[in-house]
Amino acid sequence: MTNTQIPTRDALKAQAKRLRSDLAERGQALSHAQALEAIAHQWGARDWNTLSASAADVHPGWAPGQRLSGRYLGHAFQGEVKAARQQANGYWALTLRFDTAIDVVASQHFSSFRRQVSATVNAKGVSPQKTSDGQPHMVLDIT
Repeated sequence: MTNTQIPTRDALKAQAKRLRSDLAERGQALSHAQALEAIAHQWGARDWNTLSASAADVHPGWAPGQRLSGRYLGHAFQGEVKAARQQANGYWALTLRFDTAIDVVASQHFSSFRRQVSATVNAKGVSPQKTSDGQPHMVLDIT
């Protein structure tokens, strides 16, 4: 399969539904099972069961007031979700308020402390944005 992050099962099923609908408009009948298999092949999987097993786990979501912990730019934090908005393909736009401000600058010559940040994370709580050394900006601890 490809290295691209696989969407959630719900997103994959929605792709299959759109495929069936598009083909039906063109007069081509396709069963739901056939559509699922076609989507699996498009994602580079052998079959639907293989793709489904690789699909992103669905996190129940985040909500304002929720307590959480994790790492931001490599610094451990505890804090609270100030705002949360679900986006497409299982991503979430979060605004987090840390209990203790974090220095977001790696320089020894100056500091820039942040108590509140906005980040996009996937269903596993990991941001797609990465630092220059390849580490995700945000990694949330999901229990």
